[in-house]
Amino acid sequence: MSRVFHRNIHQFYPVAVAGDGPYIIAADGRRYLDASGGAAVSCLGHSATEVVEAIQKQVASLAYAHTSFFTTEPMEQLADFLVERAPAGLEYVYFVSGGSEAVEAALKLARQYFTETGQPQRRHLIARRQSYHGNTLGALATGGNAWRRAQFEPLLTQVSHLTPCYAYREQGAQESDDAFTTRLARELEDEILRLGADEVMAFVAEPVVGATLGAVPPVAGYFRKIREVCDRYGVLLILDEVMCGMGRTGTLFAIEEDGVSPDITTIAKGLGAGYQPIGATLVSGKIYDAIAQGSGFFQHGHTYIGHATACAAALAVQQTIESRQLLSRVKVLGTALRARLQERFGEHSHIGDLRGRGLFQGLELVLDPDTKAPFDPSLKLNALIKRAAMEQGLMCYPMGGTIDGRQGDHILLAPPFILEEAHLDELVDKLDRAIAAALKTVKGKRA
Repeated sequence: MSRVFHRNIHQFYPVAVAGDGPYIIAADGRRYLDASGGAAVSCLGHSATEVVEAIQKQVASLAYAHTSFFTTEPMEQLADFLVERAPAGLEYVYFVSGGSEAVEAALKLARQYFTETGQPQRRHLIARRQSYHGNTLGALATGGNAWRRAQFEPLLTQVSHLTPCYAYREQGAQESDDAFTTRLARELEDEILRLGADEVMAFVAEPVVGATLGAVPPVAGYFRKIREVCDRYGVLLILDEVMCGMGRTGTLFAIEEDGVSPDITTIAKGLGAGYQPIGATLVSGKIYDAIAQGSGFFQHGHTYIGHATACAAALAVQQTIESRQLLSRVKVLGTALRARLQERFGEHSHIGDLRGRGLFQGLELVLDPDTKAPFDPSLKLNALIKRAAMEQGLMCYPMGGTIDGRQGDHILLAPPFILEEAHLDELVDKLDRAIAAALKTVKGKRA
């Protein structure tokens, strides 16, 4: 009997004992191809010797020093590394222990920025439906997934949630890309005006939506128009790259492809690749200077921020990605994976949409591709696919509630950057068998 409070009490979990490149090995010897990177985390796989050695070296010299007393070399070096490669204007880094913490820090920093610049009336947040920004209360309130929020609603602050840039379901059949993105930008402007032109604090969005929509990239031009609206009303643009950033889409920061610079960006997952828990909030010079010239103190903090060992691990991860030229490899592998998915599932009777960027790909499952009608949520198709995939020796990331937090199923794929071509074939073959097995079960339930 396990004394661990597992996230799903009724689920059986194999015991993971070792890692071998893109595989996790269980105690019974079974090998699982990690096609989801855990949760888009393990970008270097599970046995990167360069990172292991960096962790060992750091622990041997100094494992931890509290940031109210000291800075450390790996923290300073990692900040320099990230700022040198970040979108223009992001000049400082606040290190935390994960994605939810990074978002909480971003929200609190945005609020403090406005109090320190004489705009204490700015308090409203705007985000999007079907977004996910973390599980702490501030991050959960910002996220727009109804199912994740439901039982905690009495504890959540008020946040406006607008239409996501989700072309498959939100763009009209006769609506051009320009008309669609213009409509979404106008919706943001209308909401700012409704709340009060000088009372909105920030707009928060994922450049490529991860867990709740399944690798949905923005339509071209969307973020440029959003940036223009934010600038018009002095609203901060906060981009959440916790899942889609750090090379996952083929560029270190996912927003690079869209040609926009945010005021604040959050990163985690691929930053440390799972070798240590770490996240970060990157901040514009404008925001940093406001704090520096005001109180000089960010009224926020956690015990393990800037953890020396975590920073050393993350620096080694990022240096390894760069030295092995893995960002260009993500683009090559992403194109190859997309081609295989298209060949295998492009005409599938229950796959409505294939989408994504780089090694961040999604498949949306539908009852009928012509009408886009979803499967009955009570069938729990996504859970059946996950179980069937594990039986095949494949880890993928199926989720439900794609459309509105209740209806819809999708599969998210976010494999390590170190895959070989043969791994792509293994991935698609196993995924095909898992989907077929799950659909067979569903049809049996409906019969």
